[in-house]
Amino acid sequence: MSTSTLSAVIEEWGGLIQTGPFGSQLHQYDYTDEGIPVVMPKDIRNGRVDVSEIARIPESKATQLARHFLKTGSVVFPRRGEISKCAHIDEEQTGFLCGTGCIKIETPEDKLRSKFLFYYLGLRQSVEWLERNAVGTTMLNLNTKILGGLKIPLLPPKKQDEIVHTLSTYDNLIENNRRRIQLLEQAARMLYKEWFVHLRFPGHEHLKIVDGVPEGWERKPLGEIAPFKYGKALKNDDRVPGSFPVYGSSGIVGTHIKAFVSAPTIIVGRKGNVGSVYWSPDDCHPIDTVYYIDSEQCSLYLFYALQQMTFISTDVAVPGLNRDFAHSRSMLVADQKILRLFEDTVSPLHQQMELLKRQNTALAKARDILLPKLMNGEVAV
Repeated sequence: MSTSTLSAVIEEWGGLIQTGPFGSQLHQYDYTDEGIPVVMPKDIRNGRVDVSEIARIPESKATQLARHFLKTGSVVFPRRGEISKCAHIDEEQTGFLCGTGCIKIETPEDKLRSKFLFYYLGLRQSVEWLERNAVGTTMLNLNTKILGGLKIPLLPPKKQDEIVHTLSTYDNLIENNRRRIQLLEQAARMLYKEWFVHLRFPGHEHLKIVDGVPEGWERKPLGEIAPFKYGKALKNDDRVPGSFPVYGSSGIVGTHIKAFVSAPTIIVGRKGNVGSVYWSPDDCHPIDTVYYIDSEQCSLYLFYALQQMTFISTDVAVPGLNRDFAHSRSMLVADQKILRLFEDTVSPLHQQMELLKRQNTALAKARDILLPKLMNGEVAV
């Protein structure tokens, strides 16, 4: 099996490796609530672009940066930080813009299938090579020259297709489960809004509502209901991977051998992704960029209620969520009968979500074990 560098393949048969627009071309004030999605490193998750928190710019501005549009089959790489991940662009995300912190790769499909390259970049040996050759110590940085220097196998297109088909079977199952999880999450959120925002809860027609508060309910400061506790920093020497998830303000950021808090737990972003809210059904370790609500105080009702609250405090010198500010937020508290009914209704949805998430973890693990075996010919397809 012959090999070549990614740059040599592109130079001979076409394609490109290109960084996103310079900071002087795309400014913070260019971003809007609607428009063309701009892919940043934070949006690259599990081999795809996650649009849940993606930034956008007006179409008129995006047109000025047309050379940075992504096509079906484009592979997007972080240019700095977490360089071990990448995303493959599908038809739904064609026309997104490659952001400043990313690099896009377009391959000559008749010689190098983009999906095959995507899977090859996920190999441990590929990741380790990029990490060894990246620039920087505190934060790894890639450029087009480094990425282009990666050696890749020149397999026949038919062989590439067979490998892609086998691995895509796992990814399709994972994607189907992910969409089912989204539907379950949407159902739970809609039920919360129906009962506690629109106040169309069971029996609402028999209760008086005064100033937005049904009879028997009350409003309380969040600090009286569920005080926020500080997460605990993990020093470099303590960062030993294990079986317990580590939560930062962007969600799960790793694992650890010891849990800091018992399940269930609600995690709230304190720095970085301020005001983000996560539910952990497992014992976990919240780090110092988040607050958490311990198992004695947390509930699914509180989890969905926190998602409806505005937390960003603008009166602090350092951007972040001030705990006193958060504790002062007013919260509607239903009577115990309605709260128990909500928990009983939503809990089965969460149980289904957790089962699907665990299935996805197992599928991803099986795929990752199979990946190098397919690439080196140890397993035939």
